[in-house]
Amino acid sequence: MMDFAAALAQCPLIAILRGIRPEEAAAAGEVLVDSGFTLIEVPLNSPDPLRSIAILAGTVGDRAVVGAGTVLSCKQVADVAAAGGRLVVSPNTDAAVIAATVEAGLASVPGFLTPSEAFAAHAAGATALKYFPAEASSPHILKALKTVLPTGVPVIVTGGITPDKLALWSASGATGFGLGGALYRPGIALGDLKRHADDFVLARR
Repeated sequence: MMDFAAALAQCPLIAILRGIRPEEAAAAGEVLVDSGFTLIEVPLNSPDPLRSIAILAGTVGDRAVVGAGTVLSCKQVADVAAAGGRLVVSPNTDAAVIAATVEAGLASVPGFLTPSEAFAAHAAGATALKYFPAEASSPHILKALKTVLPTGVPVIVTGGITPDKLALWSASGATGFGLGGALYRPGIALGDLKRHADDFVLARR
């Protein structure tokens, strides 16, 4: 079973399945893993997210790191761990949530947009940093931020990412990407999900 670092190295794309329902989770997970994805996130504002996480962990958890997004409290961290999740992604920097995640043995990926948030998250023990929302920034700003961030800290660019944007963000220092609506939308046909997933994987090579 691979850890977060190995999964990110193998395929630096996090599939964000916002709005997925438990009955759709297993099939979607298989499609994503078949395309090469090794990181899957179910935001907690999805329908019955913990059940979807448990189903994904049971179905593809031996081939991908499965976890939750939009994690805002320490209680939610415990819930994700109990469901079999191994990844905790947040839109914000909350030192208590990061510490609880690390203590639970899960990968912590908090959101940041400013240098202060990035350094606070790193000091709290974050595994990687989520640059969010990328729509409110630019690759040029990320490049400047990377000159001061600690070397080796993975930065996952998230928000409005499409396949054609990967190269420019990568050249500016992005380690990986969180993929939302351009990859998955509630009710998407599996064939369309497969096509989107393949497009992202191909663009990353």
